[in-house]
Amino acid sequence: MKDFSYITNSHPSFIEGLYKDFTEDPQKVDPDFRKFFEGFDYAVAGDLAVTGTGSVDANQLSKEFSVYRLIEAYRHKGHLIAQTNPIRSRKDRHANLELKYFGLTDKDLTEKFQAGQFIGLPSGSLQQIIDKLKKLYCGSVGVECGYITDPEIYTWLIDQVEKKFLEVPSLDKRKRNLEKINQGVIFEKFLHTKYIGQKRFSLEGGEALIPALDAIIHEATNDNVDEAVIGMAHRGRLNVLANTLGKTYEQIFSEFEGVIPADKTQGSGDVKYHLGFRSDFITASGKKINLQLCPNPSHLEVVDPVALGFARAKANVLYNFNYNKILPILIHGDAAVAGQGIIYEVAQMSELEGYNVGGTIHLVINNQIGFTTDYKDARSSDYCTAIAGITKSPVFHVNGDDIEAVVKAAEIATVFRQKFHKDIYIDILCYRRHGHNEGDEPKFTQPHLYSLIDKHPNPREVYMDFLTNNGEKDAQQLAKEMETKFWNDLQERFDEVHQKPLPYKLQAPEQWWQKLRYAEAADFQQSPVTGITETSVHDLMDKILSWPEDFQPLRKIKKLLQDKKALFDKDGLIDWGTAELLAYASLLIEELTVRLSGEDVKRGTFAQRHAVLFDENTNLEYNRLNHLSENQRSEFRVYNSLLSEYAVLGFEYGYALANPNNLAVWEAQYGDFANGAQMVIDQYISSAESKWGLMSGVVLLLPHGYEGSGPDHSSARLERYLQSCAEYNMVVTNITTAGNFFHALRRQMKWDFRKPLINMSPKANLRHPGSYSKSEDFAGQHRFQEVIDDAQAAGNPAQIKKVLLCSGKLYFDLEEKRQKENRTDIALIRLEQIYPTPEQQLVALHEKYSGAVWFWVQEEPQNMGAATFLQTTFKAFPYGIISRNASASTATGYAKVHKVEQEEILETAFNL
Repeated sequence: MKDFSYITNSHPSFIEGLYKDFTEDPQKVDPDFRKFFEGFDYAVAGDLAVTGTGSVDANQLSKEFSVYRLIEAYRHKGHLIAQTNPIRSRKDRHANLELKYFGLTDKDLTEKFQAGQFIGLPSGSLQQIIDKLKKLYCGSVGVECGYITDPEIYTWLIDQVEKKFLEVPSLDKRKRNLEKINQGVIFEKFLHTKYIGQKRFSLEGGEALIPALDAIIHEATNDNVDEAVIGMAHRGRLNVLANTLGKTYEQIFSEFEGVIPADKTQGSGDVKYHLGFRSDFITASGKKINLQLCPNPSHLEVVDPVALGFARAKANVLYNFNYNKILPILIHGDAAVAGQGIIYEVAQMSELEGYNVGGTIHLVINNQIGFTTDYKDARSSDYCTAIAGITKSPVFHVNGDDIEAVVKAAEIATVFRQKFHKDIYIDILCYRRHGHNEGDEPKFTQPHLYSLIDKHPNPREVYMDFLTNNGEKDAQQLAKEMETKFWNDLQERFDEVHQKPLPYKLQAPEQWWQKLRYAEAADFQQSPVTGITETSVHDLMDKILSWPEDFQPLRKIKKLLQDKKALFDKDGLIDWGTAELLAYASLLIEELTVRLSGEDVKRGTFAQRHAVLFDENTNLEYNRLNHLSENQRSEFRVYNSLLSEYAVLGFEYGYALANPNNLAVWEAQYGDFANGAQMVIDQYISSAESKWGLMSGVVLLLPHGYEGSGPDHSSARLERYLQSCAEYNMVVTNITTAGNFFHALRRQMKWDFRKPLINMSPKANLRHPGSYSKSEDFAGQHRFQEVIDDAQAAGNPAQIKKVLLCSGKLYFDLEEKRQKENRTDIALIRLEQIYPTPEQQLVALHEKYSGAVWFWVQEEPQNMGAATFLQTTFKAFPYGIISRNASASTATGYAKVHKVEQEEILETAFNL
């Protein structure tokens, strides 16, 4: 609502003039005034005074409008004074809801106003109106929605709040609430008693989360939601696993016992409060919903885009883009949701075509404190949920001690998400009973706050007292019976596990992953055949290089595609960008799906891809790979992303994690831009299989190559990925030919396991004739070549005195120099796959060129690139290192210096 504070009873003529305008043409009047006028039937006198001439009493009308403004002000700003904090008094947020701000006084409190009908009190007194407003908007729930500009959403939300929050729950619902808060509280109490001092990130103080999740799940099943995907950090995770997802108490107790896995092939494992879980949940009404809690490392909000990508993949594949069938839920801490930049990225992507998941329910466990940081030092905004304003998403700020208010907010939020497909936030104001973990002493930094918390009853006790005081006389006895039974159940399971701990084991994968297996060392000795038929090559090339007759591509693009077609038709050659599209097309006709996203990927940073053409007259898009056949069933989904690496890569990883039959590809604009997504790479891509048994075939395309473009546009930081390589966790390549790139992409889907692929992609060499491949290289029994022998040297290996082993762009510089100097004593061998290192193939080549001295040659400084990794891990035979000198920066910023350095590498390689 706009600020009409200048309009008071001293300006009745202004209101009268507006009303006259309204009677002539309602559209001439501001929507807020129009809404007010439409609430009255002035044609008939109604309750307002009418003069003898038939005009409205302007003074009375002005006063009515003041009351209307008061009602709207409570709806917009009541949250600023709502009693949402269970522990301490609220900071003055200047709500300015006193009568004086509306031209009203205490003398008006007994007067009846027709404006009361806007709050369900037709002709109610001002005092009655205010009392109801305070009960709705200043009690245990603060509704923040004043920034919502869509009238349908705003009106619906206000209507729900003013109905739902005054309802008295049924006895069955209250029993359910009591049961869930009992489970939440007693579970934490039991763990605290049995595992004293063990770190578990207790939910104590925030146990209202458990009935909130229960309410969301039940409400979701009422709208036929089939799945919920949950992402959350540590606090309360064990409680959610046990009391929401149904992970057995025995398994959780066994994890506390620290059982060593008998099966050593299960990887490193992880601490219990990082683990994920999946289960089928049966609601109280007998409906089934699949619940999936994503595993999450200690990097707070990194799970958010992963969970959303996971949900998007399932919505696309299983539910044909029907987002109402799968519900994403993200659970945050207050300090994290306010302080982590990933939250902003996720919010900005939430309504974009490529990343929309139909809305997310955000739950905030608002402890009012971070590790030891008080909220006043953790943010500048009024609320930790200020990010909601970006997407005009409503926020319910709820007192965590009021279980019924929390449950009602959860139910409204679920219906809202299903109806409007937008994000919504529930900020549960609570507290943290212990320190950051159970070994910390919170009184070191917040002595006063924790003296209040020590004396404060837990949410279960608060709810029991509430029920007793509100007519449920048996609440105390019922709660006691629930506690005794639940405690005894826990004790029984604890005793069993204590005597005979359960073996540690990973949860079985979802059904569509069960056909796959974990990889072994032998799988990397040679790649599977990935060639397609020659007929398919020609048919697909014809489709890729054509467009509808009534479509007018830009003249430059038309010539570019015609040149590609001529290259293929006349010379039988395929360039890099076309080979990439051919790989995707070949997977699509096999009814696998492909998703590609990143900054400017439709065109490609270096104008190499043009996966989507644009009509120069209409700007309409033509996706070339979605017109491969009349009955094509699989789609090529390609999306230009927002300017984000962290969230987008997390999303793509989650997408790949959900569906083994989809090739998910993320391309960085420049390779080192992936630095901004390092947490996704370190905590998920490189280690998730070892920690959590989760396979993924996600592909990262990282432009890499030294061309004098400076530090930030040269290196994709190859060394960082190689440093993380072990136990066959991922594949790292630096490929030189279009054909080999084609096979690398197809191999991702042809293995009967999945591994992430990190590829150092070319830039200038995208158009180097030496990177082009013959059409037959894509067909028949061809496969990915981990190592490419030197065709020139292979015929006479005895004459070879020096072998230069290299990868990527440098090969072409070396080859150019060799041709220029007509050197026949040097062999150039390309290491296309650096990890897993093809040791047997290299050893065979070493034996073949037994009279030669070997050198690893790289463009990168000696402390970067693959040099250190190879020296550390590949020791089958001796070899030297030729590179730039060790450097703090990846590359020089001076083009002339670059040229000198590059020449020095080449000279050293040929003459050392």
